[in-house]
Amino acid sequence: MTFDRARAGPGSVATPGGAVATVAFVAGGALLVWSGAIHFHLWQAVGYRHIPTIGPLFLLQASVGVVLGLVVVVTRRVWAAALGVGFTLGTLIGFVVTVEHGLFGFRDGWSAPFAHQALVVELLAVVLLGLAAGLCLRTSGHPDPSTGTPVDVPPARAGPVGR
Repeated sequence: MTFDRARAGPGSVATPGGAVATVAFVAGGALLVWSGAIHFHLWQAVGYRHIPTIGPLFLLQASVGVVLGLVVVVTRRVWAAALGVGFTLGTLIGFVVTVEHGLFGFRDGWSAPFAHQALVVELLAVVLLGLAAGLCLRTSGHPDPSTGTPVDVPPARAGPVGR
């Protein structure tokens, strides 16, 4: 994927693909924020902050989840969705490794507080952000019917570059 394609966005919300992609970006971003909130709650109220190495990682996950979720919602671009998917998959892999093998001397369980909720939220975020990116890449470069400009080119940059 070229960098230009990574900048692709949903285009016009007047088109079905643009509307679905926009909803997927917003919902996926909201799920990233929700995942961050879960991890902050576990860090702050449940006591994960007292676990060496894992505690700071929970706080980091909470902070990055909220910031990245907001970036996804505001930018609605393929690169933001890709970051969100990668971040969320990393979180999921970290949880599975912690449950199955332990991580940094800590072993969690499938029945840990909010484990199932976080798993569902994070899996849905991966699906929705993947859908949003896929829709944008599928329509990337095709003209928007309402403006005639390619959907991945901002209106101010459409057309020839003047000197």
